[in-house]
Amino acid sequence: MITGTSTAQAIATGVSDELGEPLVDLEDDGTAVTGDGVTVEDDDRIVVVGSTTTARAHLELMELQERANAFEPAEVVTVIPYLGYARQDKLFEPGQAISARAVARAINASTDRVYSVNPHNISVLEYFDVPSAPIDAAPQLAEPLPADLADPVFLGPDEDAEWLANSVRDTYGDGHVENFEKIRHSATEVEMTAEGKDFSGSDVVLVDDMIATGGTMSEAVNILDNQDTGRVYVTCIHPLLVENALSRLHRAGVQSLYATDTIDRSISQVSAAKPIADALAE
Repeated sequence: MITGTSTAQAIATGVSDELGEPLVDLEDDGTAVTGDGVTVEDDDRIVVVGSTTTARAHLELMELQERANAFEPAEVVTVIPYLGYARQDKLFEPGQAISARAVARAINASTDRVYSVNPHNISVLEYFDVPSAPIDAAPQLAEPLPADLADPVFLGPDEDAEWLANSVRDTYGDGHVENFEKIRHSATEVEMTAEGKDFSGSDVVLVDDMIATGGTMSEAVNILDNQDTGRVYVTCIHPLLVENALSRLHRAGVQSLYATDTIDRSISQVSAAKPIADALAE
């Protein structure tokens, strides 16, 4: 059976539908609300789904894990569509906390297995003591693309995103993959460039794991504006969209923008529920 935190209601519902397993609410008083009379048995697996977009969401996920364990099921599996703090996965400055390790330790204390959808760096899963695995939702981003893309280019904002672009291209079935180059001038100043690369006449699909402030994608679109490209589509897996990110992207001229529902936003037009369900069914 499936249960979800308040930050993952849509995707938990999707996983429930994909697997044909009941969606339950685990209450503070130790009861399970299913709406169809289903009870939690001790040989059941309980799948806890929660996107940890905030510190409060982290706490909610851990509380829901505790409620799941109170039923003494055969297994508690935790699915994290969006894993917060995953970018703080190593020591960048002396005295900093490795936040990814801290939250991993807290989460894996009350679960038997962990899945995370496209963590920023797959190595972050090594911080979990229980078995853990990534789930790739990038192929879902190919679904809304028009079938008539002209000489399509699937473009990552840097080399780290190239494999995501490959994943979308392979699912779409046509086109080639490129990435921008990033030139670091200082610890805080990074320049993105497409020097020596010509995308003229091509429809372009920009692919990244996350859009937070919208700065990277806005810069990418500005660079493409200087070339005679065709249509430009901006896609991402995790639409964090902090502050005025949507306005920023709109001002940059972005017209086609969509993401998955690992974080439920207005641009969450495709669902990561199927790849999650596929992983849980293995």
